[in-house]
Amino acid sequence: MTSAANGKPAPFSGRFVIGTVLLLLLHLEALPAPAAVNCELNYPSRDVARLFPGSTGFKTSYFSFGQRGGAPLLRKVEARLGGAPALYAPLDVPYTLYEIYQGDKKIGYIHGVNQKGQFGVIESFVSLDLKGTIKAFYIQRIAGQWARKFTSPQFGRQFLELGLKDFQRYDTVSGKGTGKVAAIGNPAPEAATDFYGLLRAVKKNLVLMDEFVYSAEGGRQ
Repeated sequence: MTSAANGKPAPFSGRFVIGTVLLLLLHLEALPAPAAVNCELNYPSRDVARLFPGSTGFKTSYFSFGQRGGAPLLRKVEARLGGAPALYAPLDVPYTLYEIYQGDKKIGYIHGVNQKGQFGVIESFVSLDLKGTIKAFYIQRIAGQWARKFTSPQFGRQFLELGLKDFQRYDTVSGKGTGKVAAIGNPAPEAATDFYGLLRAVKKNLVLMDEFVYSAEGGRQ
């Protein structure tokens, strides 16, 4: 806006600015809210090929507690997790599932979950064969000076070939138990919150897959 008297820019009217801001806020409120998704791969085509060697394609599907059992199923899953609070998503938020194929044959899944870490959300994924055995472990997001220790191949290899039965022998809330999960080493002892958070994330992932996928296919572990 230019003043006709001296050619200088005219100052904005306070009423004009306030009115504009109010109109903008009203417009934003009127926009539809974006669909919330629990945890997705940032680069699915690239990540699927890396996490599931030999795959030739994938399909994306979704599931939620709201669609399958609602609050009672949510409470059941939380009980299976040892009473651990919150699955980091309300009943109607969908979980993203990647169904992995080799040609026309389904050969497995990739699924990720969010977990509270010491410095924010941790996003972790596992690739699973049709029996629910972990074939790859991937941390997409983690913060902290020790993050590289958790994203290292050495740490991730400790989860390979484990399944839900292994995690059922270990309480990821108390950190007590026996078996292969109890033998997983913490690469950053000063980051116990993130270490146990990752163990809870993997168990959560396996329980969700058992309830929503394997049980529905008749292959419950």
